Amino acid sequence: MQASTSPPTVKVVGANGQISLGKQFAGRQVLAEEKETGVWLIRTATVIPDNELWLHPTQAAPDLARALEWSKQHPASDVQTDALLAPAAQGKQNGWFPAKPLFALT
Repeated sequence: MQASTSPPTVKVVGANGQISLGKQFAGRQVLAEEKETGVWLIRTATVIPDNELWLHPTQAAPDLARALEWSKQHPASDVQTDALLAPAAQGKQNGWFPAKPLFALT
């Protein structure tokens, strides 16, 4: 990573406690560290959600490679969709299927 420095600039902290770093950083996550009173270090960061962390260790690489290879050998298909959904449709007709969805897909 190439270090890039620029001369200090004066920023004004707004009434809501925010400062603008510029449009090039819009939407980015940053680490903000208060080194001492009035001294801040702000660094861009990539944050990995806990539920995706398992994808990143070296141990996961062979498993992911096998899974990707399997998916290439077994393309997705709609051939069995009707057969897989038929029991659910039958259950709905018999009244055991919930009237309202238990969750919403987003």
